[in-house]
Amino acid sequence: MVYTFPVYGLIDENAYFYIDDKSSSGFLIDPGAEADKILALIKEKGWKIEKILITHGHFDHIGAAGKIREALGCPIVSHPTPEDYMANPYTNLSYYHGMTIELENIQPVSECSVISLEANKEFCLKVIETPGHTTDSIIYYSEKDALAFVGDTIFRGSVGRWDLPGGNLETLRRSIVKKIFTLPGETVLYSGHSEPTTVEEEAEKNAISFL
Repeated sequence: MVYTFPVYGLIDENAYFYIDDKSSSGFLIDPGAEADKILALIKEKGWKIEKILITHGHFDHIGAAGKIREALGCPIVSHPTPEDYMANPYTNLSYYHGMTIELENIQPVSECSVISLEANKEFCLKVIETPGHTTDSIIYYSEKDALAFVGDTIFRGSVGRWDLPGGNLETLRRSIVKKIFTLPGETVLYSGHSEPTTVEEEAEKNAISFL
């Protein structure tokens, strides 16, 4: 089950829960703000969050992760790169918005890592590296459920910015065309700042196809 939970900070963002219906355990993806509301929902639903998964280290995707980790005792997972977005308030952009976010002790993952639930090993997500918006951008893909959490790599009808630290248009285009558009067409894409879409729809209509 995917549960979308919009959070409202300086930039509105979609946090997601990916929950195994059998065990009520799962993952929290990109908790960007409003930690208390996220924790209240987890308690209300009776979910056990085993890991916090980060698609990339910008402040609007990680802002609530530290407090939630402390409250739940679960690890934060991300893809480390030399830019060190998670621990660097300049590259994660929190400094420029009057905040200081410095997240350390991160569980690292890389291309083709598989993240499975302890409660159900068959419930898992595969990591696919998709740099371009940032150097640490990754998506979390489930072949079984035909879905991917894509952060700010691609949106419905649009793509992530490439003019921020570590961004690059050609790298972004290559990631989308070679890593996302090669997934099955029915794969649902859950992004950080848009409604869900599908690989088929974006491969046909997204402007990145023509850049």
